[in-house]
Amino acid sequence: MNNIIEMQDATKSFGGIAAFKNVDFTLRKGEIHALLGENGAGKSTLTKVMAGVYRLNSGKMLLDGEEVTLGAPSEGLRAGVAMVFQETNLVPAMTVAQNIYLGDEKMFNRLRGLYIDARQFLVSMGFQVDPTAQVSTLGAAQKQMVEIARAVHHNARVIIFDEPTATLTPEEKRHFFSLIGRLKAKGVAIIFISHALEEALEVSDRITVLRDGELVVTGDAKEFTRESIVQAMVGRNLTETLHGVARREPRPYGKKVLSVENLSCGGMVRNSSFSVFGGQVTGIFGLVGAGRTEMAKIVSGVMKRDFMYGGEVRLNGKPVRYRVPRPAMRDGIVYVTEDRKHDGFFETMTPGQNMLLAELSTASNPVTPVTMSRAAELAREWGEKLHLRAISERARMIELSGGNQQKVVIAKSLIQKPKLIIFDEPTRGVDVGAIVEIHQLIQDLADQGLAVVVISSYLPEIMAVSDRILVAKRGKIVEEILASRASEEKIMFAAVH
Repeated sequence: MNNIIEMQDATKSFGGIAAFKNVDFTLRKGEIHALLGENGAGKSTLTKVMAGVYRLNSGKMLLDGEEVTLGAPSEGLRAGVAMVFQETNLVPAMTVAQNIYLGDEKMFNRLRGLYIDARQFLVSMGFQVDPTAQVSTLGAAQKQMVEIARAVHHNARVIIFDEPTATLTPEEKRHFFSLIGRLKAKGVAIIFISHALEEALEVSDRITVLRDGELVVTGDAKEFTRESIVQAMVGRNLTETLHGVARREPRPYGKKVLSVENLSCGGMVRNSSFSVFGGQVTGIFGLVGAGRTEMAKIVSGVMKRDFMYGGEVRLNGKPVRYRVPRPAMRDGIVYVTEDRKHDGFFETMTPGQNMLLAELSTASNPVTPVTMSRAAELAREWGEKLHLRAISERARMIELSGGNQQKVVIAKSLIQKPKLIIFDEPTRGVDVGAIVEIHQLIQDLADQGLAVVVISSYLPEIMAVSDRILVAKRGKIVEEILASRASEEKIMFAAVH
């Protein structure tokens, strides 16, 4: 079988530190090749070289047997290589249809015709997205759908999917896997980066595992098991702890920290009521569009509830109405965003500088001195606590892997000393080792008496971390289930029916 892409002895470094080194990798025509590894293993950087985002420091990249050097993503696209990035790369001020056809516009465009074509194209892929909607109004999952649609539209010979299913519902995942099956049948080569190992085993023809920037193993997917992949990724067995749903007794109800009654916000949240207690992990599950994130954003001041008949929010029994996050943070409510790239950090700053800003945001003294030594101190302190791995102390956030970026976002939130902390999709785009660490952190926070809320679209995660589970549907909480009595069937039934 002919190779469409071949990397020979490839090395890419940042500031003298290798993101990956001496990697030999091949991609065959018409195959689905899963690229797996922990955060920081070099997966995204390797594929960004193939797509033209970065250039190799040493080694070769061959395309159809000829050595090439791609200097920009546009060059990669012209060569037939498209990439759907882990963090979406859309133009927020444009509509969905305009983003899909961006760079491939006709001389004369009629918006009506463009929207009709885009609607038919999206429906053919099983994606329920309004082509006339402005991208800035979409949630993370819908943005991911638009990214996937744009890559498919360009008829690329190679499509690289970086965590494409992280925000998709089970039904949307089925449509996506059907889509890549059709692309494969047409001869398109696909690289599939995912932390969902079951998906990689199910859809891939071959699997390659990277660890610490080096290639560990490549082979046919049928030669691997979940256990062997985890062993290759992290060098140790995590099977018993990863999403291990222990049938323990739920923590007892502590003090009622948050009480929400008849919360409403446009058509997104409709008369929703629920409570959150100290010393417990409250999981909120629901399909995309169920209003989970909007509820959390209203509580934490990121969004405003309806002025009239918007309901009531009580914090420790006291009515509150936050119009911006700052007073909520000062009262001890912190929201850890699901979209870390746009809302979680400043990408041109270092992790320490981002953490320093978080500390300053809750400082009582308005003239607190800003020093880089304090930023370095925070980076070291929280880097040790959360096992943060950066390529160097001066590395900017944009140069970190997705999982390490997520750890910085969590560190920023904990620096603010919250009493109620809301995690929205805390392990999205995070490797198996970091998932275990984040889950343990969530449990530790609840053991310390904090009120913890975890919003997740992944049922095993909700069941693994929660003491009680709230199910959201069509903008309101419709059911509460103790985790010890929950099952995936019961939770999904409540979310759908």
